[in-house]
Amino acid sequence: MIAFIGTVFSPYYAWARRRGGGDPLQHAAVNVALYGSGGKHWSMTERGRGAVQRDATTLQIGPSALEWDGTSLTIRIDEVAVPLPVRIRGTVRVHPQALAGQPYRLDAAGRHHWTPIAPCARVEVALDRPSLRWSGNGYLDSNKGDEPLEAAFKRWDWSRAALRRGTAVLYDVTRRDGAGPLMGLRFDPSGGVEPFDPPPFVTLPGTSWRVQRGTRADAGRGARVVETLEDTPFYARSVLETHLLGETATAVHESLCLDRFRSTWVQALLPFRMPRALR
Repeated sequence: MIAFIGTVFSPYYAWARRRGGGDPLQHAAVNVALYGSGGKHWSMTERGRGAVQRDATTLQIGPSALEWDGTSLTIRIDEVAVPLPVRIRGTVRVHPQALAGQPYRLDAAGRHHWTPIAPCARVEVALDRPSLRWSGNGYLDSNKGDEPLEAAFKRWDWSRAALRRGTAVLYDVTRRDGAGPLMGLRFDPSGGVEPFDPPPFVTLPGTSWRVQRGTRADAGRGARVVETLEDTPFYARSVLETHLLGETATAVHESLCLDRFRSTWVQALLPFRMPRALR
């Protein structure tokens, strides 16, 4: 799930910016995606400033809220999926093993930063609607920017792999000027972080929308797509089996094509996945 202030993929936010506006608080959303034997459910209802309340420990967007108590993050979800109006209601708790919090600059101008807050975490999911219980390893990060993503970047591949001890993150960014960055970071459960040289590039099969996917894996070992979770005209989320830092690992992977995202025909499709609340 993702909580947005200034929903970066919002067509309404883009339209407001073109008209000379674009208040981020007028374009907030809680995005929830569920995958499993009960099917896939997706919610991302955008809401205006009047539906947002926040302070140092709490962020509320409409009926959903995130609260930090000093040791864990509790997320109370009350959303409606699209296109089929299925209620998603329940609680997610994120228990960090350690807090990192160092920001990493993604662009040369310093307008975009990524911060891995809790790269190693335990997550508990307890939903009433649909009825669902799950627990396992997880991850918490944040992104902030002072301009639209598509202004700075062409595309990226990102992945998080759970290792026997810790988490490995690969961030392979192509900026508008054609440069990187390309990052490999290994986080341990005690809070340490160690950069590593990303291994060779591996081409993965494209999606049904012809979004290119790629990752990095140990030389001679490779990686494969186990499941494609999201397949959209500009974005893909996948589960990989990969080999990284001498281990066989499961990774959550995303590919984002911002050239495709900013095309007129894709912008016209976005409201079907991202409705806007009337109030």
